[in-house]
Amino acid sequence: MKTKQQEAYQTDLLEAVEDINLKDLVVFNDDFNTFDHVIATLIKVCKHTPEQAEQCTLLIHYKGKCAVRTGAEEVLKPMCEAICEAGIDARIL
Repeated sequence: MKTKQQEAYQTDLLEAVEDINLKDLVVFNDDFNTFDHVIATLIKVCKHTPEQAEQCTLLIHYKGKCAVRTGAEEVLKPMCEAICEAGIDARIL
């Protein structure tokens, strides 16, 4: 019979293993997409709030890139493809 401490440890361990498989959807800066286009795309594709999309867009502009979403690769892949189809450089890292 497991103690509560053993069960908590096992749960923490399983969560840590699941986190290892998480990837980032990263959007990169460019010289031709407008702020409005990137914001609208993040709202549509990633389901960001307008505030989230604006903050990510500012980070993309000033830092050169931003992880706009974190998750399993199979969830991020269609989002990445949709962002790229909108003419914005994005990759899963």
